[in-house]
Amino acid sequence: MSSLRQQFFVRFWPPIPTLVALGVASAYYFALTGTFWAVTGEFTRWGGHVLAWFGLRPQEWSYFKLLGLQGTPLDRVDGVMVLGMFLGALCCALWAGNVGLRRPTSLRRLMQGLMGGIIAGFGARLAMGCNLAAFFTGIPMFSVHAWAFMFSTVLGAWLGVKITLLPFLRHSLRVQAGGSTLPDPEALAQRTERQWRLGWGLLALSLALAAWRFEASLALGMAFLFGLAFGGLIERGQICFTSAARDLWTTGRTKVAYGILLGMAAACIGTFAAIRLGVAPKIFWMGPNAVVGGVLFGLGIVLAGGCETGWMYRAMEGQMHFWVVGVGNVIGGTLVAAFWDELGGALALPYPKLNLLELFGPVGGLLVTYLGLALSLALVAANARRFSHARKTR
Repeated sequence: MSSLRQQFFVRFWPPIPTLVALGVASAYYFALTGTFWAVTGEFTRWGGHVLAWFGLRPQEWSYFKLLGLQGTPLDRVDGVMVLGMFLGALCCALWAGNVGLRRPTSLRRLMQGLMGGIIAGFGARLAMGCNLAAFFTGIPMFSVHAWAFMFSTVLGAWLGVKITLLPFLRHSLRVQAGGSTLPDPEALAQRTERQWRLGWGLLALSLALAAWRFEASLALGMAFLFGLAFGGLIERGQICFTSAARDLWTTGRTKVAYGILLGMAAACIGTFAAIRLGVAPKIFWMGPNAVVGGVLFGLGIVLAGGCETGWMYRAMEGQMHFWVVGVGNVIGGTLVAAFWDELGGALALPYPKLNLLELFGPVGGLLVTYLGLALSLALVAANARRFSHARKTR
């Protein structure tokens, strides 16, 4: 029993099979709920609710008329799914004994996280999606704008790497003198056991919440359960798209990038089947908003140190820096909502919504998508060989 616990609940899972599982789960989620796996739209709604508390009327803004601001997070599919993600990630972090408050090393690092979160949130909502809706689940939805967002995100990550290497953003390693900082083994074992039990208690509470949402509607209950699965998978696999984009420019490591592309390939089949059975895909404007938003998103996630999935599970592990990144995401998305009439009118609304299944036909659109994913895999592999060659010639 202890070996199973160590293997499945304590050790992190390999990213490639975890991302493939996320791709399959996202396709089922789309088929059963009629929407895609996405988080920043809900975060922006949270910003709208906060503005309403201060007497503003964001429900009358054009962006929230597109996005919807009715009810509370517990009444919306996206809302209960996001809540499920937080709870699922927290359950898995507790089972691993990996929950503990970790304070930022400096105020400067904290401010960098806030600004990066704002930039990433702004870019994501300008493009109508983050690393999920405009990337991981957007490409299997056969929306052309998701391809523009993906490649622009990689470019933005390159800019982010260059900026974070500037002297004023470099962080020195502080070593404190004194005695050993290693925790007492007995106290650590007791804390791990407490967290193990608390994780199971939290899961029981989460399942009770799911049952409560099932009483309201099947879609809400299913969304909550899928949220638990999504959150658990990203925490166990330590899934953060930032590392994939950043590693392309820094180390040439490929595992996360391969996993993302293979996960999308797995999602395409299920999503395609659901669309053919009558579930309407989510297609957005192929305009400058997708490119500008992608560049800003890639830049922001590198500055912040984490994307949407990344900051969510790390926040549940107790990393306070990522609480600030999350606040920045909400602020950035809400800023797009506030200025959408100007931004959308210039960068998004005049441009077409391009669907590959309509441009090339059902089979053609599916083949074009797989050709694009195969080309992307080849580009990642070629980039990795560049780093390998550089190491060999040293």
